[in-house]
Amino acid sequence: MCWVLFQGLECGSFDILPQRDTLRRCAFIPIAGLMQDTYLLELAQPRDAAPIALLSRDFIEQGFRWAWTPERVRRSLADRATNVLVAREGDEVIGFGIMKYAETEAHLMLFGVVPAWQRRGVGSALLAWLESTATTAGIELIFLEARIGNTKAREFYRRNGYRELALLHRYYQGREDAVRIGKDLLA
Repeated sequence: MCWVLFQGLECGSFDILPQRDTLRRCAFIPIAGLMQDTYLLELAQPRDAAPIALLSRDFIEQGFRWAWTPERVRRSLADRATNVLVAREGDEVIGFGIMKYAETEAHLMLFGVVPAWQRRGVGSALLAWLESTATTAGIELIFLEARIGNTKAREFYRRNGYRELALLHRYYQGREDAVRIGKDLLA
C-alpha cells in the first residue's frame, strides 16, 4: 500500500491535486509492516535538468548520441504544455517523467527510474501522478515509445494497463526499432 502526503497532509493512496500550479511536494511511503522506502514526488525545478539528463544518458540512451541534454530538459521545464515530474530521495533524483500534452492525447516523452530504485514502486507512483494529471486535463490517450528489446519497460507498461500499438522501424536515431505503447484513459 502506498500513502501520499500532500503539503504535509495525509490524503490517502494517490489522492493528490494534479494541477501543474498546485502540486508542490508529495511523499510516497510504501507501508508493509515497517516503512521501507520514502521518497518525494514533485514538479522538477531548473536545478533538476542536469540530473535528469545524466540519468537519461546513462540508463536510457546508452549506445546512442545523447539526445536529452540538460538544455533539452530545461526547454521541457519551460514548456507550459509539458509536465516534468521527479521522484527524489533527499536531494537525489531517483526517477522522472516528462509528459507533453496536446488536445486529447499526451506523449510520455521520457521516463526512467534509477536501477537501484526499480521494482520499489517509484515508477508506478510517477506514472499514476502523470495519468491523474492527464485525466484532469481531459486527455483520452497517453502514448510513448520503448526500445523493441527493452522487455522490462514493456512489461512495466503492460502491468499498468498499456498495450502495444505499433512497431516503429529504425525509430531511434535511424538504428533501432521501437514499439509504440498506449493507454486509453477513457476505457
